Amino acid sequence: MKAINIKRAALTVALGACLGMIVPSIATAQNVSGAVAGRATAGDLVTVVNRGTGLTRSATAGSDGSYRLGQLPVGDYTLQLSRDGAALGEPVSVSVAVGGTTTVNLASSGGVVNLDALQVVGSRVINRVDVYSTETSFNVNRQEISRLPVAQDLSAVALLAPGVVGGNSSFGGLSFAGSSVAENAVYINGLNVTDMYTRRGFSSAPFGFFQEFQVKTGGYSVEFGRSTGGVINAVTRSGSNEFEGGAEVTFEPNAWRSAARDHFHRDGSPHSYASTDATSFTKTNVWGSGALVKDRLFLFAMYEKRDTDGNNTSSDGRTWFDNTGDDDFWGAKLDWNITDNHTLELLAFSDETETTQASSGYNWDTQTLGQWGGDTLTDGGGKNWSATYTGRFGESFTAKAMVGQNNQRAFSNSTLDLYCDAVFTDATYAPYLGQLNGLRAGCHPTGTAIAERDDTRDAARLDFEWALGRHLLRFGVDRELMTTDQSTRYPGPSQMTYTAYAARPGDEVWDGANAYVPAGVNQMLRARNRVSGGTFETEANAFYLEDIWNITSTLMLNLGVRWDRFENRTADGDAFIKMDDLIAPRVGFAWDIKGDGSTKLFGNAGRYYLPVTNNINVNFAGGLTDEYSYYVLNGWQQQSNPVTGAPYMAPVIGQQVGPTDTRMNTGAADLRQSVDKDLKAVYQDEYILGFQTMINQAWSWGVNGTYRRMTRALDDMRLNHTPCGPTGSTLWPIANPGESLTIWGDSSIGCAEEGWITIDTANSGYRKGGSGEVVGYSKPKRTYKALEFQLDRAWDEKWMFNASYLWSKSEGNFEGPVNSDTNYGDTGMVQHWDHPSNNERYGALFNDFRHQFKFRAAYALNEQWSFGSTLQVQSGGPVTAFGVMWPGDTVAGGSTSSEGSGGGTGWLCVANCTGTYDQRVFEPTARGAFGNLPWTWTMGANVTWRLPVDGIDLSARLSVYNLFNNQTVINVHQRYESQPGVYREATFKTGTRWQAPRYAQLVVAWNF
Repeated sequence: MKAINIKRAALTVALGACLGMIVPSIATAQNVSGAVAGRATAGDLVTVVNRGTGLTRSATAGSDGSYRLGQLPVGDYTLQLSRDGAALGEPVSVSVAVGGTTTVNLASSGGVVNLDALQVVGSRVINRVDVYSTETSFNVNRQEISRLPVAQDLSAVALLAPGVVGGNSSFGGLSFAGSSVAENAVYINGLNVTDMYTRRGFSSAPFGFFQEFQVKTGGYSVEFGRSTGGVINAVTRSGSNEFEGGAEVTFEPNAWRSAARDHFHRDGSPHSYASTDATSFTKTNVWGSGALVKDRLFLFAMYEKRDTDGNNTSSDGRTWFDNTGDDDFWGAKLDWNITDNHTLELLAFSDETETTQASSGYNWDTQTLGQWGGDTLTDGGGKNWSATYTGRFGESFTAKAMVGQNNQRAFSNSTLDLYCDAVFTDATYAPYLGQLNGLRAGCHPTGTAIAERDDTRDAARLDFEWALGRHLLRFGVDRELMTTDQSTRYPGPSQMTYTAYAARPGDEVWDGANAYVPAGVNQMLRARNRVSGGTFETEANAFYLEDIWNITSTLMLNLGVRWDRFENRTADGDAFIKMDDLIAPRVGFAWDIKGDGSTKLFGNAGRYYLPVTNNINVNFAGGLTDEYSYYVLNGWQQQSNPVTGAPYMAPVIGQQVGPTDTRMNTGAADLRQSVDKDLKAVYQDEYILGFQTMINQAWSWGVNGTYRRMTRALDDMRLNHTPCGPTGSTLWPIANPGESLTIWGDSSIGCAEEGWITIDTANSGYRKGGSGEVVGYSKPKRTYKALEFQLDRAWDEKWMFNASYLWSKSEGNFEGPVNSDTNYGDTGMVQHWDHPSNNERYGALFNDFRHQFKFRAAYALNEQWSFGSTLQVQSGGPVTAFGVMWPGDTVAGGSTSSEGSGGGTGWLCVANCTGTYDQRVFEPTARGAFGNLPWTWTMGANVTWRLPVDGIDLSARLSVYNLFNNQTVINVHQRYESQPGVYREATFKTGTRWQAPRYAQLVVAWNF
């Protein structure tokens, strides 16, 4: 094709710059690379040259005319067709996106024959529809993000994708397609940086460090595993032959932030004082890149200085916290093109953080600051690195090898750890807060446990591609060794936390204690002792094989299988959980209906396995002491802080009521009663069917449906009955609830003879404390159904628009490895299976948001001024009532002294509730029976100014997030009862979390 023709095509098509801004792409290419493929005349040579680095790759069209150039680094390339050593036609510029294949079909003259199915910006062509892959994903690069008001973190990018919502519980996170926030995976340049301890977070880097992002929402290929939610796949920037640099300053002053609202329970007691909270944030980012050796050795390096200052008030208004952060970032990427066929990439970055929180006494009513109460120091993040070699051997075989390490640290301590116990008051204690005389309870500044944990992931993988005619064989191996070195205890001389709560004479202090609150006592203390520690390893290995089979020139079939193996080890290095031969088949198809890449029908079906997180090693294989004791509270007395001299109120601890509750203790030298001998891995099956087409060269639309099903759980569960009879003491083994459980039977649990015993937990395992009836646990089930529509107008250097609507339904009787209903995020150790009544109900789950609308748009007024906007509208999740007891039992399914403990039941007591267990009358209540949370919506807007002077790249971008300052409730208290028949009138359905207030951000950038 002549250059003039490409120019004319660019003006006519007016298409967008990237696959991510259109209907979601479908991709299967390797982690951090892309490909160019298509058809030409048999025997023709197709050559691509990276415009930034000069990297050159060639492939010969096969006998059927097909060609493919894989494992290409993300970026812009020049494509040239040659025949018999002579160039044909004019070169074409092609963009390669992460995880995608750009289709370029070439005529015998060397011109592009499928131009109408390509986006053209200037002389650069990019993909419209990826007909070589079957995965649903969303791609966006740094240039496109700069046009929109998107917060500068990976989570904000993921939230642009349909079906991705924020976790509304206290531990945050992201929910992909109905999954919990602890089921996702995050990669940076192919290195897994997902939190290995609870899988709720990940290591990160500033936006300026990244080149492109891919958000995989389903159907990802067999090279990806260890996730039943979604995948964030990010690629960092690299150097080129052109020397470049820049500086960027970001301002987020507190003066540009709206005040949060104070919130109270129905009885007037405070939930949170937030109106005086303040945060100011400034960061300065400097970067440089270029060639150390032209065409061969390239460096990109960045340093970011960050300054964070702020303050907040404790929920009771008695403590003031001043917060400062020191979390400077550094990162570098070195690329060595040893030859055109052999490359080496080195990545290193540090996201280490250090924050200081200084506490002082505070009187909310008079807005006066008291004496300093001590500092709390918290360390996080870590240093990360990877090395990746890519080798091309001939035109048909490519190999890639990666080794790397991901480090994450969590350490919290205080200057008062040695001297001050942690003391709290819960929501029920509000009527008695006046006894504190306006002072804080206890002298510890936060009550946070002294926790020191270092997590290290050593990763290695090999990936291969072998083109054999119409088949592209892809196979590889993947190994991760995850090590946790951890110790945790509560601060203070007694190493316990004390929580004051309102009590009622005659109430059992804990279910099964056979001890009751004494007459005349209405104030109690709940003391908790929790200690854990050790060094633990988890090893995950995988092998995958995939055949991408082009049955015809328009029909592609993807046949893949993944084999996983998980092994969790004790502190002594012995495997106590071993899961072998986890076979995950996945199959997909893509049909290029018109043969030009403009219209596609695709589908995918597959299985995905989830490993066991390292917190299970720590809490079970290391021995967890987690004990509760209950005391009469005989009032408060004023004392002085031993370090600061500040006054505070200390509880006067009276007599202990009942024995210490040791049921939550886990782990021992002998784990045969702590872990199911035949433990099975959790998996999810997924099915996707979709359609995608161009309306014209500017507009496109698509629709797809998704169905997910999870029918297995892995968690600790209450066990008090075996084939030997009642166990005497309660066991809490890690098991698959609702399936057969095998543990060691001996005299300690009532067995006359030692040996392995098997319990069918669907029908047995729990004996009611009152009636003695033996029952089992409901079988776990979680389903997700969704229908997604998208309409897109691609960027053409003037404007773009994207709209999506998602209808979805998430149902079942458990959310996943965390429990957002009760804000309990200890992965794999939540309350779903702490009592058979916790999971009886099947219905709408916490992450069930039926309707989601997402819009984004950008408009360039001229070369100097441009504007962008995002809008997200979402229906509210279900409100479910949780009781404390159920029929025929004296053992509570929900704690009668703490709202967050015990999970809760699906039964509410309606008559004779103060009577004995057999006199009480209960009514069942369905999930979501108390309606839904309100709809929420948030809008962002930005305006960008660029200096209109040639040769000077200076810009300023002002962004406003949550423009209309909506602060709608997004999470509420769902515990309905405190005691059988006693309604939690003050708290039920009152808020626990709200939308973040409006704030503004100014980014000034100078690039040279």
